[in-house]
Amino acid sequence: MTTAAKAQTLVGLYDAPEILRVVNVWDVVSARAVAALPETKAIATAGHGVAASFGFEDGTTPREIMIDMVGRIAAAVPVPVTADLDDGYGDAGETTRLAIGAGVVGANVEDRLKPLAESVAAVEAIVKAAEAEGVPFALNARTDAFVRAGHRPVEESIADAIQRGRAFLDAGATAVFVPGILDMNVTRQLVEGIGERKVSVIGIPGALAASEYEKLGVARISYGPLPQRVALTALQELAADLYAGGVVPANLPALN
Repeated sequence: MTTAAKAQTLVGLYDAPEILRVVNVWDVVSARAVAALPETKAIATAGHGVAASFGFEDGTTPREIMIDMVGRIAAAVPVPVTADLDDGYGDAGETTRLAIGAGVVGANVEDRLKPLAESVAAVEAIVKAAEAEGVPFALNARTDAFVRAGHRPVEESIADAIQRGRAFLDAGATAVFVPGILDMNVTRQLVEGIGERKVSVIGIPGALAASEYEKLGVARISYGPLPQRVALTALQELAADLYAGGVVPANLPALN
């Protein structure tokens, strides 16, 4: 498939009645392991996971390292890849151009609660860059209306997310990512305010199950750094067992 065809496939997955479930990966081997599953329709990278792999704090990975890694992932799997591109690295349009050149066909880009006009301008720059490349880039525009809310009332965060989400969609975004622990009531309000099949959520402890979000009209669910934490927990537990005199389990699948 061409890059443009993969992008169109990804856009279609957002629009489909079934919620798009993406299990976040952080390097080539984790991407290949997830892509090998028949249920995998797309791959999403986790910026936090990539940062941890290189020893950076979340949100501080240099752009050249991030683009190199997501490009390696895109080249290693047959399905569309959407990347976590942090806040666009100060030039969301150029970052998008580089990502598309690396084979990436969608992205999360954070607003970090910057002024709305500035955040909308970043979305517009991403859309313009993608159009120039001839790729229907699936932008999952992220608003931090909840994760950077501080102590403000939840009603204010809902209103802020809706205002920003609508503005991002008007500027050409495919969907709006609202990370946070979203219960049924909050999710329903976000879907009603932003749009059916336009809200993207994160699956973290305390959140709803994917099937419940699907019934509420959510477009996509991802899992951020949690898959990497599960993998690292398994590694640490194996190491502890080996130190205690255990042995490597038999019949391990050759996933690497």
